[in-house]
Amino acid sequence: MSDIEAYLQRHTRSGGRLSYQPEQSVQRWSSLLRESLVARLGGFPAVHAELDPALLERTKCDGYTRERIEITTFQGLRMPLYLLIPDEAVASGTPRSAIVACHGHGYGSREISGLEPDGSDRAGDPGLHKDFAVALVRRGHVVAAPELLGFGDRRLKEDRDAPPGTSSCTRIALHLLMAGHTLAGHRVYETSRVFDYLSTRSEVDDRRIGSMGISGGGLVTAFTAAVDERCRAAVVSGYASTFHGSILDRNHCLDNYIPGILQDADLPDLIGLIAPRPLFIESGDEDRVFPQTAAREAYARLKEIYGQAGAETVLDADFFAGGHEIGGTRAYDWLDRVL
Repeated sequence: MSDIEAYLQRHTRSGGRLSYQPEQSVQRWSSLLRESLVARLGGFPAVHAELDPALLERTKCDGYTRERIEITTFQGLRMPLYLLIPDEAVASGTPRSAIVACHGHGYGSREISGLEPDGSDRAGDPGLHKDFAVALVRRGHVVAAPELLGFGDRRLKEDRDAPPGTSSCTRIALHLLMAGHTLAGHRVYETSRVFDYLSTRSEVDDRRIGSMGISGGGLVTAFTAAVDERCRAAVVSGYASTFHGSILDRNHCLDNYIPGILQDADLPDLIGLIAPRPLFIESGDEDRVFPQTAAREAYARLKEIYGQAGAETVLDADFFAGGHEIGGTRAYDWLDRVL
């Protein structure tokens, strides 16, 4: 080990001032860590902008309707999202469960909604995302698939002519960091605004809204659920880990880095803020981005937190045979059950 590596290890050692300790009240601990996490993310606006939703398109699909909606998140910033509404929700007129589906790195909300980058119907391999928004709507959930900042239609102009999977994460993240904010924080707050929007829809029971995300979308799902208790259940796929087991162990997109967060806690503690609400994690045994070894370490820590919260029965995991990808099989059944 070089002196540089040793120096970095000393300054990024695990065990922050707000890491959970067994003798603590889970409620008191989570309140303190949640407040600090929001501050580390850059803080959120004290006053919400009006959503001002606009319908951009509506398409009838097999068993559901797909709407493209645009809402205001931050003042002066608009976010498009797909809303997938099962036919039975319209036919019955009864509000039902909803899931906010967060895509990872790729070409955005179209990638999880059965579409090619140009908006045409899926013709090829769905890849690691496996069109999971479509899988969920076919199980009867209303699904919102937001376009996360820096992807798809929300790339900078300089990246619009680049291949569809090219993101604008780095430049947006750097600009936000210079202003004391983070890209992760912007995505979390914007996803919270999707909860605001879903609560306005007659098809949705706002007491039964959950979230599911993969990779970078797993970050967004985990941290949104951690700070917004309206998320009643969360599936975190291909992201649950320790900071040393992935984020600090290999090169990652800049959207993963939150200044000073190691002074507070490790990643499993942050995900543990979801307790006592239901949480399910997925990890493939061949995942080279967020390795399963670290995912299992995170899960062991989460079991401690959920046990102390008296909520061990609502924590579950699927350590499946596969790579950095949606597993789905057990997770979908779990969401059906808890929502």
